Amino acid sequence: MVPRTGRLAELGMPLAFAGELLEPTLADPGRGSGRRPIRLLWRDSRSDPDHARLVTTELVREQGVHLILTMAGSHVLPAVAATCEELETPCLSTTFPWQAYYAARGVPPGHTFRWTYHFGWGLDDIADVFADMWERLGTGMTVGCLWNTHFQGTTLRNGVFEAVAARRGHRLIDPGGYTEANGDFEACAAHFLRNGVEIVTSAATTDDLAAFRRHADRQGLRPRLITSSRWLTYPFTPPEPPGPDGIATIVYWSPRHPCRSSLGDMTAADLAALYERRTGRQWLQPLGVAHALFEVAAHVLSSAEDRGDIAATLATTRVDTVAGPLDWAKGPAPNIAAIPLIGGQWRAGTRHPHELALVTNTRLPELVLSEDLRSGAPAGVPPLAPRGARAAAVRG
Repeated sequence: MVPRTGRLAELGMPLAFAGELLEPTLADPGRGSGRRPIRLLWRDSRSDPDHARLVTTELVREQGVHLILTMAGSHVLPAVAATCEELETPCLSTTFPWQAYYAARGVPPGHTFRWTYHFGWGLDDIADVFADMWERLGTGMTVGCLWNTHFQGTTLRNGVFEAVAARRGHRLIDPGGYTEANGDFEACAAHFLRNGVEIVTSAATTDDLAAFRRHADRQGLRPRLITSSRWLTYPFTPPEPPGPDGIATIVYWSPRHPCRSSLGDMTAADLAALYERRTGRQWLQPLGVAHALFEVAAHVLSSAEDRGDIAATLATTRVDTVAGPLDWAKGPAPNIAAIPLIGGQWRAGTRHPHELALVTNTRLPELVLSEDLRSGAPAGVPPLAPRGARAAAVRG
C-alpha cells in the first residue's frame, strides 16, 4: 500500500523505490536461498484513509494477498491495519509511534492483535532522545509544547511524554493545542514568554513550525533549541522561511547506521547512495524502514504456508535488516518490534540545501556521530561546549 498521490505522495517514494529495487530478488530468490518467490501487487492509498480501506479490501478479497505492507499517515496507516484485522489478513507497518498505533485503533497499549504487526519507536523514546539534546544545554529545562488539537497533540498529551520529561527533571509548559494550518502562534509565543520557556518541543508541520518561529521572533522569544518530530524528520518539501536549520529531531535511520540488508549485502550507506543516484533526490529516513518491510516479508513468507501461519510467524520473528535488528518476541508490547532512536539536527548543507547531522547516540552507541549539537542562538555562535563525562558518552 503506497501513497503515490495526495499529501503523502513524496513519502511514498522511498517505499515504492525499495519495493521496485527488491522486486526481482523477491520474485526469483534463487536456489539455496530457502525463500519462496513473492509477487508484489501495488495499490495507491491516495493518502486517504477511506480509499486505503477500499483498496485493502480489494487486495484481500479479489487478489487473495497473503500480506499487506504499509507505512506513514496518522489516519491512513491505522485504517489499513484495522481493515486487515477485520479481514483476517496479516499486515506489517512502520513509521508511527507504537502507542499512537494502538490509540488510533481505539485500544489501550498492551492489546494483542491477531493479524496486524508494526515496528517503530515509542513516545517515551522520542521524549528520551529529546531530553538527551535538551540536557546538552543544562538540567531542569523549561520546555514549551507546541502541540496541535488533532491526533498528534492528543497522543502527546496522554502522559507518556510528560512522564519521561518529569523523570529527567524538566518542566513542560502546554498552552493548549493550536488548529493545524490556522494556529494562533502569537498567543502561544506570548504564553511561552510569560512562563520562561527556554526550549520548544513540537510535532508541527514544517509550515506551521516556520510560522511559529516568525511569530516568536517578532515577540522576542528565541528558544535555545527547538526539538520537533513528525514532518521535521524528513522535510521533503522546501519549508517556508526560516527553514529547518537548527531544528533538532529524532533519527531512526541514516546512511551512517551500521546495518546491512538481509537480502544481499547492501549497507545503509549503499542504499542511501543508490536512492540518490537513481532518483536525483536526497535520501529520507523512511527509506531504510521501507526496505526493512520487504526484508521482513521475505523472511516470514519463506516459512509460512497461509495467512494464519504468516501472522503466527510474525509474532515471534527476529531478523536483522538494513534498519537494524527487529524482534517481535521482545516487544516492547504485543505486535510491536522496536527501533532505537538517536538525535539529529538540521544544518545548511553542502550537497543538499539542508542536511541532517547526527548529534546524540545514547541508544545506538556504535553509530559514529557527525557533529556536535548547536544551540539556537543567533548565527555565528559556536557549537555547544561538551558538558563533562555525560556529554562525552553521548558523543560516543
